[in-house]
Amino acid sequence: MVYDFIVVVRHLVLLFTSTVWCCDVSRDSGRLIRGSADQTAKLWNVQSGQQLFTFNFDSPARFVDFSVGDKLAVITTDPFMELTSAIHVKRIAKDPADQTGESLLVIKGPQGRINRAIWGPLNRTIISAGEDCIIRIWDSETGNLLRESDKESSHKKTVTSLAKSADGSHFLTGSLDKSAKIWDSRTLSLIKTYVTERPVNAVAMSPLLDHMY
Repeated sequence: MVYDFIVVVRHLVLLFTSTVWCCDVSRDSGRLIRGSADQTAKLWNVQSGQQLFTFNFDSPARFVDFSVGDKLAVITTDPFMELTSAIHVKRIAKDPADQTGESLLVIKGPQGRINRAIWGPLNRTIISAGEDCIIRIWDSETGNLLRESDKESSHKKTVTSLAKSADGSHFLTGSLDKSAKIWDSRTLSLIKTYVTERPVNAVAMSPLLDHMY
């Protein structure tokens, strides 16, 4: 009975605090996907504002990212109750009538929350980072762990943000340890570290200029 009460309270909290944490727009600007605390990721038509599909999960959806070509999406979910954080790969159907919620791949994450997961070069890998400070590269077909950053080069506190370059050759991470780091997307070698005076909450890379934010 106590468990049932907890479940009811949990659903009420999610109902009234369904914060939207992230969104991504397809390369042709036709669709938008967003992740939310209400345990869903929703797919929308940008032009009409029509909701096309809802992906349902058992825990909050923290981050979303369209693949190159917009045929796939990676969605991360938070640790919740007895569930660990996870990375889900979903197929994005061209025709909304053919869309399903089935996951092509589910990668169970490490302890703590995965704050970000993005597609690597040619959609062959998935790059993730989060509360345990380690950057990881996963095989996007098998889910096998290919590489992870070592303790010396890794951030010292939670990785809050992750953004890739326009050509996908490198990516930028931001952390609560007051630094941002540039990494090679294939080898995971550290290219450069930028030290700031405050924790880094978000990072971005310009698709047109040699600028980072």
